[in-house]
Amino acid sequence: GYLSKMAASWSEMMLSKLVGCCNNFFQPGSSRAVCKPFLVGGQQVGWIQPGVEKHIRRFPDVFMVEDKQVSLCPSLQTYEERTARVQEVMLRLREEGNFIALKGWRDEMYEVFHQRSSPPVFRVERTATALLGVKQYGVHVNGYVEHPEKGPLMWVGRRAKNKSTYPGKLDQVTAGGFTAGLTAQEVLVKECAEEANIPQDIALTAQPAGAISYFYEDERGLFPEVQFVFDLRLPLDFQPVNTDGEVSEFYLWDMDKVKEQLVLPDFKPNCAMVVLDFLIRHGHIHPDQEPRYLEFLENLHKTLF
Repeated sequence: GYLSKMAASWSEMMLSKLVGCCNNFFQPGSSRAVCKPFLVGGQQVGWIQPGVEKHIRRFPDVFMVEDKQVSLCPSLQTYEERTARVQEVMLRLREEGNFIALKGWRDEMYEVFHQRSSPPVFRVERTATALLGVKQYGVHVNGYVEHPEKGPLMWVGRRAKNKSTYPGKLDQVTAGGFTAGLTAQEVLVKECAEEANIPQDIALTAQPAGAISYFYEDERGLFPEVQFVFDLRLPLDFQPVNTDGEVSEFYLWDMDKVKEQLVLPDFKPNCAMVVLDFLIRHGHIHPDQEPRYLEFLENLHKTLF
């Protein structure tokens, strides 16, 4: 009856957020078919869309554009050299004003890796990663409490209205990208302090709980992303307080309320993925009751390239 219809529509709404929003690069009609792999030292580190290729062709001493691929010039041998030359190109493109992504320039550098475990090959302005289709890494923290009567409750933050991306949307208690040179633990502690005023001794009790990966595109470019996930059990009496102006308020919700909100447009899509992953891992979503269980898992852990 009514409840199973509700459950079915929740499943479909959740799946459509995962597939149609967070993983739209893999959907028919995306730019995937016309993108070229972007290589450094013969190994793929990203994807280049035709609109980007057209512009970077003009810098043959930095980017080598071929039929089937785009490479960073082999003459650029060192991390420093690659970083400096790519930065020059990006500054030039920013000046010319053809790319929406570069209008949001942050003066924050992101590392580009062949593999997360090997040394980075160069670093680049955070907003320019979308033009090169390189993986962006981040840390997302599920802040929850175990309430003696109400069971598990989760802290959810609402992003400030003046955020440049996803203003006013619901989000994790804290999350942030890897600025060049930081470890996951350092990002975790820094974001906990800045976004929710969580003291270091509490932040350090967060349990690593795997990662999620997904690939979407929008008007800014390409976003293959990997988020390292941490579960942080907070004391019952703890109240998060935002200190950097990026969060307007915090809510403490039970799992039913969290689940209901997840599928709504109000919830930032990649944060909804992190929460979905939490619900699955903590047994709040069951393979016998959830028809889309395996599709959820598949879309939370995409092989990006």
